[in-house]
Amino acid sequence: MSKYSPLWEYAAKRAEPVFRLTFEEIENITGVPVDHSFLRFKKELAAYGYEVGKISMKDRTIFFRQTGSA
Repeated sequence: MSKYSPLWEYAAKRAEPVFRLTFEEIENITGVPVDHSFLRFKKELAAYGYEVGKISMKDRTIFFRQTGSA
């Protein structure tokens, strides 16, 4: 279980094909801040039917989109 597992589980419950979360929202979901390790862990999300789309450091947001493989 990775530190981002609560985020992956949250994504799996979403119905939208694309959604956006702020870094703050992600921290509230996971209890940990978004840091560079997110890039290593993001591949785990595929098992939950989503993938990480655009990451905006300026806006401090991350887009997620369904893959249709879950």
